[in-house]
Amino acid sequence: MKVVAFNGSARKGGNTAILINYTLKELEKENIETECFELAGQKIHGCIACRKCFENKDQRCAVKDDILNDCIEKMLGVDGIILGSPTYFADITTEMKALIDRAGYVAKANDDMLKRKVGAAIVVARRAGSIHALDSINHFFLISQMIVPGSRYWNLGFGREKGEVEKDEEAIQIMKTLGENMAWLIKKINA
Repeated sequence: MKVVAFNGSARKGGNTAILINYTLKELEKENIETECFELAGQKIHGCIACRKCFENKDQRCAVKDDILNDCIEKMLGVDGIILGSPTYFADITTEMKALIDRAGYVAKANDDMLKRKVGAAIVVARRAGSIHALDSINHFFLISQMIVPGSRYWNLGFGREKGEVEKDEEAIQIMKTLGENMAWLIKKINA
């Protein structure tokens, strides 16, 4: 069993990565392999609406000049997917949006190839807008027919400067509970 997390932050090792890592540690305690893939510094761009994925039906995006197909490959090879993003103007980052739009389109073109995988969103905000960002990610999971576990509150934390989210004790507990619930759900699905 394996979970891959995609960190949509422009800052490697920042607040989003910190919260993702709390969740991944709980999964690892349950003997679930984890990987965190940072979108920062990677080339990824939005969908060009060529619809070649619907013609080719090869589980790949026809645009091959960036990392999207590598991300899709990672998604296909796991039981669970975490998408993490800071909140930019009350939404997810452009890199995360590109990943969602293109992977989602390819998934739809290929008979909902991500269905019944477990998906969890993790969002960080300085102050506000985080619920909309959380919804943006969860909409991708739900339209992809994925299963979304809950936690003790919304999967978000607060912090601006790198490391500030460590002061958000409630967020840390939410991420730990999220990891526990993801592990439980993945094990039930694979039983």
